[in-house]
Amino acid sequence: MQLKGVTKKYRHPVVDHVDLEVSKHRLTSFIGPNGAGKSTLLGMMSRLLPKNEGLIYINGQEIETWNSTELAKELAVLKQNQQVHVSMTVEEFVRFGRFPYTKGKITKSDEQIVEEALKNTNLLDFRTQDICTLSGGQYQRALIAMVLAQDTEWILLDEPLNHLDMKQAYEVMNLLRFLVDEKGKSIVIVMHDLNMASNFSDEIACFKNGKCIIHDTVDKVMKEEILSNLYEIPLEVVEIHGKKICIIKNGEKQ
Repeated sequence: MQLKGVTKKYRHPVVDHVDLEVSKHRLTSFIGPNGAGKSTLLGMMSRLLPKNEGLIYINGQEIETWNSTELAKELAVLKQNQQVHVSMTVEEFVRFGRFPYTKGKITKSDEQIVEEALKNTNLLDFRTQDICTLSGGQYQRALIAMVLAQDTEWILLDEPLNHLDMKQAYEVMNLLRFLVDEKGKSIVIVMHDLNMASNFSDEIACFKNGKCIIHDTVDKVMKEEILSNLYEIPLEVVEIHGKKICIIKNGEKQ
């Protein structure tokens, strides 16, 4: 996915002429302080938000030229705090992912895809449970199962770890890693947890004041000078068991 000069303005630019190439078959995390433009950019990448300027290409085709049904077969998005307010089972909920293909007429092949999505998200035992009764972690897995059933190459997620405890967040990130490594998916995730990003991502893009200030591999992004500048607080990066972890330098001033 290629972004060229992508801009979103309200009174002032929220996303300011971003150039970015997001790699296929990788997990790419968007990080940065609140108001940096991460979620707005993701909204434009999914065509949920119109852009004011710039071009976004998915598999070589500009996003505005895609037919909506065909785009839904290529790209799936989970918005922040996506909630369901109707009573339905987990299995019924996951079936909605097949809508771009079936328009509501489920075939045996579709049922097999839904079954695999439930299996890959460890939700087989919850298939008949009402979606509204799930825990936070189970509900996030159900959302991801619906995305899996949609069977797209690209998956965009806006802060899916919000309101999850450490175990639930680990389960979600482990699942996303599985989708990249075993299913060949290309995932972009907006998140705030630097250490989750470091542990599970292939690449990290850092945003500040509407601009992408660096996009590179985890090792090249997880550096003290980059992260301290990004968040404007004194940070230290240490390596534990081959993974880079970010901690705050207590008592120090920038």
